[in-house]
Parts: sequence; C-alpha cells; structure tokens
Amino acid sequence: MKAATGELNLTVITLIAIAAVIGFFWVMWPNIKTSLNTQWENISANDPN
Repeated sequence: MKAATGELNLTVITLIAIAAVIGFFWVMWPNIKTSLNTQWENISANDPN
C-alpha cells in the first residue's frame, strides 16, 4: 500500500509540475512572441538584400 501511495504522490507532483510549466508559457507566450517578432523585423530591416 505504501508503494501505491508513493506512486500516486509522484504522479500528482508530476502533473502539478507539468501544469506549472504550461501555465508559465501560457502567461509568457504573448511577450515571447512580441519579442521574437520585433527581433525578426529588425533583422529583416537590416538585411542588405
């Protein structure tokens, strides 16, 4: 029974960690996307071709 409880706890911790990572990117993605687009536009504007 202790092994089953340990596995359940590990599963819950893993799910919480995955949810935290997804939540972080969900919140930060608009800022990351804006930053990438700005950098891409700057590179395109400085392209000599």
